[in-house]
Amino acid sequence: MKYNFKKLCNRKDTDCLKWDMMEPIFGHDDLIPLWVADMDFPVAKPVTDALKKRVEHPFYGYTQAGSSVINAVVDRMQRKFNWRIDPEWIVFTPGVVPALHVAIRSITHPGDGVILQEPTYHPFFPAVTNSGCQTVNNGLKLINGRYVMDYNGLEEIFKPKTRALSNSGRVKTIIFCNPHNPVGRSWDREEIIRMGEIVIKNGGVVISDEIHCEILFKGQKHIPFATISKEFEQNCIVCMSPSKTFNLAGLEVSSIIIPNKKIRDNFTNTRAGIVPNPNLFGYTALEAAYRFGDEWLEQVLDYLQDNLNFLMDYIKENIPIIKVIKTEGTYLVWLDCRGLGMDNITLRTFMREEARVGLEDGFIFGESGSGFMRMNIACPVSILEEALKQIEDAVNEFNTQM
Repeated sequence: MKYNFKKLCNRKDTDCLKWDMMEPIFGHDDLIPLWVADMDFPVAKPVTDALKKRVEHPFYGYTQAGSSVINAVVDRMQRKFNWRIDPEWIVFTPGVVPALHVAIRSITHPGDGVILQEPTYHPFFPAVTNSGCQTVNNGLKLINGRYVMDYNGLEEIFKPKTRALSNSGRVKTIIFCNPHNPVGRSWDREEIIRMGEIVIKNGGVVISDEIHCEILFKGQKHIPFATISKEFEQNCIVCMSPSKTFNLAGLEVSSIIIPNKKIRDNFTNTRAGIVPNPNLFGYTALEAAYRFGDEWLEQVLDYLQDNLNFLMDYIKENIPIIKVIKTEGTYLVWLDCRGLGMDNITLRTFMREEARVGLEDGFIFGESGSGFMRMNIACPVSILEEALKQIEDAVNEFNTQM
């Protein structure tokens, strides 16, 4: 069927975080919200059909993932990434973020180091510190408008005389984000291999957050970390979910794929009694999306590509002082606003008070995010155009006052 992603849908007063929490988060309830990773598109019809059918069965008791749900994940990995996984490798959780908390605690001891590659998804920071660990920054480098990994810096982190830990702790793991949130890099095979070899040879385990792996723009291909080699497979935790791909975040279901039995057992023992299984509707939605959602997804990707092209053309022509870091994956766009010459709080105030848009502040993704903003383009193009026009008008007004 043909989906209409241009249609404006009223999401207010539905307990929607993106639209109904603007007042407490941004101080205004009338901004255009382009922040949290949530699409303003209705989900695929097979998902709603499956949920309706499940609701009509009036028993909502304790639930576990049956073989059909498990096989939906197995089949998806094979079909999309040519990755043959064993059903026993899958651990279901209600989200990737709680799984990250569990993963870190299952690998480390308090005081150990966890590598992050800033600017990076801001919930990674409390996942580290709440586990009693220390963040170790292996910051990405912005070279000619494109981010790359700092491999020499990564090597240095593991050297005992140079590691940045405040006690006798060891660097145990890295949270690797692919595609990277917020800078939008879809890492290629050579980049993944170089990073993974450094971590693994130094005794580390790679926690690979691949939640955005099916939101890729033209010419990009996702390579799951575990598919590189047997060695990589046995030294990783891969975090997958249909939540970003199919806009199902509110149904809270993720599949954490852990091939190594020892690592998997540590993970399941650590989460026991703390992080529950997904709810029954999450399992239902996952299976329906993975088995029957590709027609919808293909149309979403085409629409997002058009939105990205529109955004890049509009900013280049009308707001050239802002630079777009071209995204390869995710529907989140990293905007370089440093040309405006504002500090972080002034930039935040400018976007909210003058441009009247709700964007994510770049500095919450790490110090290297200062002067940047993150924009969600998964919305009807009319909303995106209105937001860009408001930013343009605000920038023009700012320039006349300089």
